[in-house]
Amino acid sequence: MDDLDRIMLVMDEAFAPEYGEAWNRRQVGDALVMPGTRYGLITAEGRPNVRRDDTVAGFYLSRRILDEEELLLFAIAPAFRRRGLGHALLQRFIADARSDGMQRLFLEMRAGNPAGHLYLAHGFVPVGRRPNYYRTSDGSRLDAISHALDL
Repeated sequence: MDDLDRIMLVMDEAFAPEYGEAWNRRQVGDALVMPGTRYGLITAEGRPNVRRDDTVAGFYLSRRILDEEELLLFAIAPAFRRRGLGHALLQRFIADARSDGMQRLFLEMRAGNPAGHLYLAHGFVPVGRRPNYYRTSDGSRLDAISHALDL
């Protein structure tokens, strides 16, 4: 199993299908080979260095442009939530971005996303709203909320 396989396993479990937020394998694979894209994994035990037989509990995928970085995807599999893994993975993302000279981080999430508290706890602040941006499986619309963190 390679890292793309691990990312997809978490993605399949972590993203509720009614919101249509999950990426497919091709989208993730294409993103991983683009310049400026990076990812991080976290094991069920909270380690960032994944060995062959480790269970991966979460991942992030981001894209850098100049001195800014956007968090494109962030997920912890439901079976591993409420263990501090999301905090640890987000802290690592922020620390790595800071050490690599990034000046500002961005992310976008749907209104009502339960991960919102995690981002706020790490200093991200809402900076914009896109009305009716996301469409759910039942056809209803949800706003997108853009967040930023100055490093």
